[in-house]
Amino acid sequence: VFPEMALALWKNFLPTTKKMILQQRRLSLYNGAHGYEEELIKKKLQQFSGGSINLSKGDDGIGILTLNNPKLMNAFTGTMMIELQEGVTELEKWKDGKGLIIYGAGNTFCSGSDLNVVKEISNSQDGMNMCMFMQNTLTRLMRLPLISVALVQGKAFGGGAELTTACDFRLMTPGSEIRFVHKHMGLVPGWGGGARLVRIVGSGAALQLLGGAARVDPERALSLRLSEGTLLSSEQTPALGETRAWLSQYTEGPATVIRAVKTVVTAGRELPLEAALRTEKDIFGTVWGGPANLQALVRRPKHK
Repeated sequence: VFPEMALALWKNFLPTTKKMILQQRRLSLYNGAHGYEEELIKKKLQQFSGGSINLSKGDDGIGILTLNNPKLMNAFTGTMMIELQEGVTELEKWKDGKGLIIYGAGNTFCSGSDLNVVKEISNSQDGMNMCMFMQNTLTRLMRLPLISVALVQGKAFGGGAELTTACDFRLMTPGSEIRFVHKHMGLVPGWGGGARLVRIVGSGAALQLLGGAARVDPERALSLRLSEGTLLSSEQTPALGETRAWLSQYTEGPATVIRAVKTVVTAGRELPLEAALRTEKDIFGTVWGGPANLQALVRRPKHK
């Protein structure tokens, strides 16, 4: 009787908790109260076209997001910024998703913003609007219940370096580099990369990377814990295969469980301890007595 009863309770409980967690995740950082007019900035960004963001969702629960503007080293045009937001919205709706790989076309990652966009929106308010737009998108990307990895080939510069920090992990190919070049542009990170970098490498190392606009090769990235590993191949297809194999060790298993794991970690990273503990309790409730849990109880008595 226990499994059937538990399953019935679980099914009743799940929708409300999931809805609550989903609402927390979709909350935008900025809205009208911050002077943020999303439709206005989108209208402005729409004027700067070129390149694309391509999303494919695999049957194995691993999505692949490709930055595709190789003639400008995959720099973000205005329309690509909008397409990235649309891709994140689609991933938020993907119930079977477990993992995500982000990479750039043409054996390089991303050189940040297209300078044509930067020149055209050079007044402070436009700049801050673009900044709020990208921070909203990258924060939602970071909070997805998918385990994400940036596959860094070639160069990840400026906004491209910031994008890598919105992923859970980074893998680098031989000869690639991550570089926060903002100082040389008379800027600081604006897409949230500064705040995220501090959480990944600590404030001292972040100060060195931002203050020195230092080139970070795979070896240094490993020692800073900015990267999880260096791949064997620099070429797109084998590097993508290696990345998928590396990611699959964390995405094996039922989507409900993998997504719950990621959501618990996100809460632990972002919320004050008591709120994180309560969120963990809520997520635990979504999987306790669920199909994967009940199957495991039958299959693997742990006291043997």
